[in-house]
Formats: sequence, structure tokens, C-alpha cells
Amino acid sequence: MNKNRLVGAAASAITLTLALSACGNAGGSPAAEPTGPGEVRVWLVGSDTPPEARDYLKKTFEEQNEGSTLVIEEQAWEGLVDKYTTALSGSDAPDVVEIGNTQAAAFTSAGYFREITADEFETLGGDDLIPGFVEAGDWEDKHYALPYYSGSRVVFYSKQVLGDTPVPTTLDEYVETAVDMTTDDLSGVYWPGQDWYNALPFIWENGGFVAEQAEDGTWEAGFSSEGGLAGLEQIQTIMTEGNNAPADANETDLQVPFCEGKVGFLSAPSWIQWSIKAPEKPEDPEGVPGCESTYGSDLEGMALPGKDGGAAQVFAGGSNIAIAQKSARPDLAMSAYEIILSDEYQSILAGMGLFPAKTSLFEKVDQSTSIGKAAAEAAANAKLTPASPKWADVESKMLLQNAFSKIASGEDVQTVAEQLDADIEEILNS
Repeated sequence: MNKNRLVGAAASAITLTLALSACGNAGGSPAAEPTGPGEVRVWLVGSDTPPEARDYLKKTFEEQNEGSTLVIEEQAWEGLVDKYTTALSGSDAPDVVEIGNTQAAAFTSAGYFREITADEFETLGGDDLIPGFVEAGDWEDKHYALPYYSGSRVVFYSKQVLGDTPVPTTLDEYVETAVDMTTDDLSGVYWPGQDWYNALPFIWENGGFVAEQAEDGTWEAGFSSEGGLAGLEQIQTIMTEGNNAPADANETDLQVPFCEGKVGFLSAPSWIQWSIKAPEKPEDPEGVPGCESTYGSDLEGMALPGKDGGAAQVFAGGSNIAIAQKSARPDLAMSAYEIILSDEYQSILAGMGLFPAKTSLFEKVDQSTSIGKAAAEAAANAKLTPASPKWADVESKMLLQNAFSKIASGEDVQTVAEQLDADIEEILNS
């Protein structure tokens, strides 16, 4: 934990609301926990948690808690902070929630999640839990949101599309290859303008930084630093000369253009492989079709190459999991929580290519394929966003999405970077 963080009464307007609502009983005796059967609501975000894990959670919980039911309610990443702010501060809060690792500090710092005691922490995994994700879910040396899973970005490609084009081994070669491959019908690299996650490695590899905290507690953003600008110049080259994705689009359903054969390289979370390898005609009529018999049949993966070769530093995607402070059934919520962090449940996640909450289970992620090997290489060199409780505000205001859309549209890099830094600093230092 960074002892120099500015804590204050609340981290932001969001966390102030949370602090007032979630901590209303902070000074009194804890309410008696109800007993007997009941319903537990688990909020999972997006489709990253596979059906096998969801089914195991529900079945195991209901077997262990006779007469009780568990309901999984899927949420969308877009607008998540605002939705959680409203839902978890109300009288009908869900019981267990998934939260992005970059968003966790805003909620933990406001007392929105139930504390995980030292004894519970050891029982749930202790030192075996991913250290960086534990820190992301801690506040003032106490645990609130433990790791759920970690995912790293892999650069996917199909040998059918790549043909004789050499696989790049450095970041410069990656940029050059993307530009050389691009035609009206093919993106050398498919990169929607709002996708800031894939931009961070270019900043870090060129010696720049996102935001750093000085000894006096103030934050300085670094997109307009020398290294930051160098990275942004490379990003703009790819986005404008090696990419046909819309400048104002996000990274939803990236498997669609890939399965159309219109993508040379696609940097995406490792688990998107299952969407690419899915049947062309899914059983679920609302499901997104894959291309298991065409471009998914020879799918390959590599770690994004670094500036000097090897694996680049990439953003450590993934989530934490927490029990809501206002859970109506904290006893049953803890029962569900224990299942989620069990070796059995986490092994299911590992089997689908997600790096589980416990490091001892990393070996269960299949690393015999190029995709699994690349995911492991990227995970070993991954970084998190700044550990500020106000970082969630940066994301909720879409500062990064808007800035990179401007860069993808060809706007002046230095002007965009300086404005982005000023906006980030205003939020983190407020």
C-alpha cells in the first residue's frame, strides 16, 4: 500500500456518496445476521466468467445451503461505476460483486465493501492470492476486495491472414508491420480508438508513465513526458496508418472483424480466443458467432513485443471480488464468496485461460499453446494503473477513451497529451 496517498474525507464525489451511505452504522454494534434460507445475488461483469464456473457456483452454493438460492446478474462494464454507486448504496444492494481492479480503490476507500478479516483472508488464500490484486483491493492495511482473476493481453493472428509476413519481434517492427500490411480491406492491427488498455504498453515501453505520486502526495500525469509522447506517436502511426477500426469505437466484440478475415494482428484479453474459436452458428441465437473452422482453426498468439524485444509491459486486466457492505445476507454472501475463491472454482477459470486468484493454480492455465505461453509471458510483465482511489473517476469520465479517439482521428499528439495530463491531475489532486 502506498502510504503517501491523499486520503481525505472521501476520494471523490462518487466515493463521498459511498462513504455516507455504506458507513452509516460504522460506530454502532453490527446488526445480527439473519439465519435460515435466503437468496444471494452475485453481480458478475461482462461475459468473461465462463458458463461452467457460473453453473458450478450456483449448484455448489445451493447444495451447501439447503433451501437457499443464488442468482447471477450480469452487468456491463460501460457505466459500471455509476451503476454500482446507485445500487450498492441503496436498500436493495446485491450481495457479492465483481469490480475491475482499477476501480476497486474508489469503493474500498469509502467503506463500500465488507472487511475481510485477517483470519478470513488466510482461509480464503492468504499469501497465495495475487499480490498486486490484493493491494488493489486493500485500504488502510485492511482487506476488502480480494482477487477474482487476472488476464493479460495477447496479440492474436491467423496464419491464413498473415501468410509470409514475418512475426514482429520488437515494438518498432510491430508498428512497421501493421502499416505495411494495411489495405482498404485489411487492418494490420485492429485498434478501436477508445481502447486505451492497449495504449499503455507503448507509454511504458518508451519510458513514459501514466501518473506518479510525489512524496508530498501530489500526482503528476505523464502522457506529455518525453517517453509518453514517443509512445503516443507510435500509437497514432498504428491508428491512422495501420488500422481500419473506427476512431470512436470501443473494444466490444473484437472477434467479429477478426472472423471476417480483416485483421492481421489483434491485441485482446487472452480469453477472447474462445469467442474466435466458437462455432460460426452458435446455439444461442443471441450469441456472437465465431470462426472455428476458418480463421479460428489456426489461431496463434504472441506477447506484445517490447521496445528491445521480449515481452512488453502490458496492462494487468482482471477483477476483484467483494461482499457488499449492505448485503442483506452476509452469512450466505460469505458462503458464495468462499466457493468463488475455492480451488475448484478457480481451476475452472484457469481451464478457460484466465489466470486464477491463487498463484499456486497458475500452472493449470494451459501454456502448451502459443496463446497460453504468450498469456503467461504477458502476465509476468504486467502493470496496474495508478493506485489512487480517484482513478475510477478518470475512467468514469472517459478521459482516456476520448483522448485516444482524438489521437486516432489525427489530432495533434502533444496538445491531446497535455490536456489529458491536466485533466488527470485535476481529478487525482482534488
